[in-house]
Amino acid sequence: MRKIARTMSTQHPDNVTMPFFTEGTCFSGEDEIKEAYYVFSHLRCDEQMWDCEGKEVDEFVIKKLLSRYDNFFKNHRIGRDILITLRVPNPMVEKNEAKILLETLESAPRSYDTASLFYGDDNIPPIFEVILPMTTNTESINRVYYYYRDFVVGKQHRKCFNNDITIKEWIGEFKPETIEVIPLFEDIPYMLSADALVQNYLKDKQFSHQRVFLGRSDPALNYGMLPAILVVKIALQRLHILQERIKIPIYPILGLGSNLFRGNLTPFNVDECLAEYPSVQTFTIQSAFKYDYDERQVRSAIEKINNHKRIVPTMIDEEVALDITERLASAYREQIKELAPLINEVARFVPKRRMRKLHIGLFGYSRNVEGITLPRVISFCASLYSIGLPPELLGLHYLTEKDLSFLKVVYPSFLEDLSLAASYYNRDVTKLISPKIGRDIEKVLSMIKYTENLLHSEYTSQIIQSTISRKEQTIAENMIAAGKVRSFLG
Repeated sequence: MRKIARTMSTQHPDNVTMPFFTEGTCFSGEDEIKEAYYVFSHLRCDEQMWDCEGKEVDEFVIKKLLSRYDNFFKNHRIGRDILITLRVPNPMVEKNEAKILLETLESAPRSYDTASLFYGDDNIPPIFEVILPMTTNTESINRVYYYYRDFVVGKQHRKCFNNDITIKEWIGEFKPETIEVIPLFEDIPYMLSADALVQNYLKDKQFSHQRVFLGRSDPALNYGMLPAILVVKIALQRLHILQERIKIPIYPILGLGSNLFRGNLTPFNVDECLAEYPSVQTFTIQSAFKYDYDERQVRSAIEKINNHKRIVPTMIDEEVALDITERLASAYREQIKELAPLINEVARFVPKRRMRKLHIGLFGYSRNVEGITLPRVISFCASLYSIGLPPELLGLHYLTEKDLSFLKVVYPSFLEDLSLAASYYNRDVTKLISPKIGRDIEKVLSMIKYTENLLHSEYTSQIIQSTISRKEQTIAENMIAAGKVRSFLG
């Protein structure tokens, strides 16, 4: 039985603090090799997602790990005990990155050869899965699966010219024979269709199981925090129903960041997340989780997730949840249209933590929709937190008493979670926003009891004043200071 990871380390740049093994203020490509070893050996993560989007592809990640840390990996076999899973570009969306997909798929047989030589056998491929972001249809998943099977591996049976030896006889055998594709759904319409798309993908294949990745950050960026949470719960419910119907195990992966807007998974609230999403198999361990807390706390939290068994999802009334989602998404977008120029202005000062961009996300591909342009979600969150306006507070002023009664059942800790986010609210931000948005925020705050974090407000007040006066020299410095108070950048 193949190992299905419980914890997946990712390269999301949401951390304030840089780890000890880096030299600068952001990760280089070589630092990410060290990071992969660190999360396996020290933090005990099951899996490392290796991002092949928006950067020069390191096709030799397996070779570098095995050669530099041979003692560790001899006892912890890649592909069996620990996993490295590549996230590839989606050619239908990321046109400039399209051919990186082909390069990445071609690297899998080479990694196989490296591992076979290192371990002295050819039983276990080190790379056998890839993650396809921004999945919107079955055809895009199938293209990756069949391209690898028929063109990467399949070419070994062809000849360069008539009467010649086969490519397999010339170059050697190509393994693994197939690559499994994990669809990553990042926009609400496709998250709600995830079960149907996965069923269609599986109908002509004999897989023992299927992994499905649900994003939390980009849906929140596009529609607001609460709509993203409710849709994830619906998608998990539908995937569970699909699993019961087709009798093939479906293992959901859920992408959770440290702040509430992006997922609310920190070393201190693992129990709450496991209870909130009981059917999730794999939880992402992002950079703030790894580097903005004490290492012993991080390792203990990861161990708790690794040892916890998943169960069936909490059932949710889809009709009620979708009604709330639609109303709140509309309210959120109204506010975002107005706030976008301010967010973009502040985002210029958010420090970079990785030496390249991550994929630009679905909002980036709908920039003409309502004329809204926004930065990536981590910079988006960092910008709003830095002016004392937690993004969690946006769009919630449309909530009714009836909605709150529903949330008490399907999301019991909603008001408590919101109170923690609200502690980073600074009323000085009303100097930067319209009176209407200010009133909307006050309506949300009236639903909860919270205590303002005065140290955080001290830094955000300085950022607010610098933004007003156009004296921008200290904004980035105060951003980092405020981020350290929160234990995340964005």
